[in-house]
Amino acid sequence: MSHEMARPPGLTGGEVTGRADIVIVGAGVMGCSIAWSLSQRGAGRIVVLERDKIARGSTAAAAGGVRLQFSTATNIELSAYSMDVWENFENLFGVEIGLRQQGYLLLVTDPSHVPVFQENLRLQQSYDVPAQWLTPDEILELNPVVRVDDVIGATFCPRDGWCDPYSATMGFARAARRHGVEIRQDSEVTGIRRVGDRITGVELADEVIEADLVILCTGPHTNQVGATAAVDIPILPYRRMSFTTRPFDDVPSTIPFTVEFARGLYVHPEGPGFLFGMGNPDEPSSLDDTVDEAWMLNTIEALCDRIPAFTTAAVHAGWAGSYEITPDDNPVLGYVGEVEGLIVAAGFSGHGFMQGPAIGQCISELVMDGAARTVDISPFSPGRFKDGRLAQERNVI
Repeated sequence: MSHEMARPPGLTGGEVTGRADIVIVGAGVMGCSIAWSLSQRGAGRIVVLERDKIARGSTAAAAGGVRLQFSTATNIELSAYSMDVWENFENLFGVEIGLRQQGYLLLVTDPSHVPVFQENLRLQQSYDVPAQWLTPDEILELNPVVRVDDVIGATFCPRDGWCDPYSATMGFARAARRHGVEIRQDSEVTGIRRVGDRITGVELADEVIEADLVILCTGPHTNQVGATAAVDIPILPYRRMSFTTRPFDDVPSTIPFTVEFARGLYVHPEGPGFLFGMGNPDEPSSLDDTVDEAWMLNTIEALCDRIPAFTTAAVHAGWAGSYEITPDDNPVLGYVGEVEGLIVAAGFSGHGFMQGPAIGQCISELVMDGAARTVDISPFSPGRFKDGRLAQERNVI
């Protein structure tokens, strides 16, 4: 193709009003981390465009978990690099992120899951992840209020934990701005400009910014944004809801981030209360960000079933966000093969926030050096879906 792509309906085709070396679309943890890492490498003029506010999209709705327990080597390596950053974030960025390393406790109740978890555990330990298998009695030592009569065992990693996604993302954003990155809020990209097989910039409601490289950190909106450049990126949004309790003393604030894997139920201490949630496997893809009252009741029922002490707790707040799901529950990372000048860093399927630091580093290396060197992210390349090289992640919550 050598002619200019026809713009989809609704794009303005406005006049060129600016120029950047790199445009990053999205100012969640991915966009801000990538912007900061690129700014360290002297990548030129970097503009980040955010349709809402910094850290207000999928990042804001995240449960804040950071963990090393994964079933693919690439995810373990990305999380290990990121964990080092999270543990030293205040020293590196001058921002307190409330990191609480009380561990992830993954409860196994389905006998068919035992071989999978044991295999995952062997892989994790081969990468020096301090994870271990626990018996029901050992589980109760960490979480004395959880019901274990149907629990076969669990995996536990003491380095895992959680922190505040908003503070962490703002830490990256402020550091990027100090190094000359322009972050524009309330600036929705309505389309990607493409001439033939080359990206030439982005369109907003009333302006155009030219750029030879566009990086999509658009989370659940990635498929929609990519379509404006006639690119199909297989990422679909699915609603996920989280809730917090009022201050509550009947469950120890020392318990780990506890997950009943079979139901996708999770709970961890949050402030003076607890944060909890559970995915609905039957809900179709959508960008609905309202709280489903019926599913909230199902989630509360499941929580009280697993930890009966919560029957006396009161719900304080609830919110909904989107998981950005791919066919193999792993992110899309790298250049889109069918067009020059387009990188995707999205589709993290629920484990994106925790890997933000590593993704920033790896994408900056991809841009500046031609390949990611800190972690080989090629198994997650956009072309894997067409090539049939799926890299299924099994530890998805």
